[in-house]
Amino acid sequence: MIQLKNIEKYYNNKSVKTFVLRKINLEVKEGEFISVMGPSGSGKSTLLHILGMLDTASSGEYYFLDEQVHTMPEKRLTGLHKAFIGFVFQQYHLIDELTVYENLETPLLYQKIKSSERQSMVAEILDRFNIVAKKDLFPFQLSGGQQQLVAIARAIIAKPKLILADEPTGNLHSDQGKEIMELLRSLNEKGTTIIQVTHSEDNAAYGKRILKLRDGWIEN
Repeated sequence: MIQLKNIEKYYNNKSVKTFVLRKINLEVKEGEFISVMGPSGSGKSTLLHILGMLDTASSGEYYFLDEQVHTMPEKRLTGLHKAFIGFVFQQYHLIDELTVYENLETPLLYQKIKSSERQSMVAEILDRFNIVAKKDLFPFQLSGGQQQLVAIARAIIAKPKLILADEPTGNLHSDQGKEIMELLRSLNEKGTTIIQVTHSEDNAAYGKRILKLRDGWIEN
């Protein structure tokens, strides 16, 4: 599903290159569940953003479903991301001007799903996450934990092939966090590929493979 070849990310400051990722070689098969761990500043979130086509590598090759992501124009990247990828951000990234219902509906609009089906899918996910009572509220009216639940619901509503999750349970209390991890496990068992960044050993254990990053390198 995914192949990274010698992916590097760096920033130029005058004549000095500051590396965030170094020579990342990675193959992800469809249906895998991978946990990415490592200290703060090791490049975990940057790797996730490159995989999610929200950032581009400075050098190297990225193949997604046999397509060359590293040579794609931005419009095609955006289309590919919307069609196949659900992203759970650490900072939620909900749209402030939209209600919970409208935030959840947005990925379905991108996929041109018809109105009656959209209503049914949003109703189902509101119920599943126990947030029906919040559907007409705006993000600023929700607690951090509630915003996190909405962000996760939005990431999975369109049944993406790949879910990328950056600290998915970071703002949830332990019972909610366990529920979300069990939900991710069940999606994975049904065939969804999942890559999560986490500091939690318990959450990492849900992955079938653990990838450790340090100073931008994958540790063997």
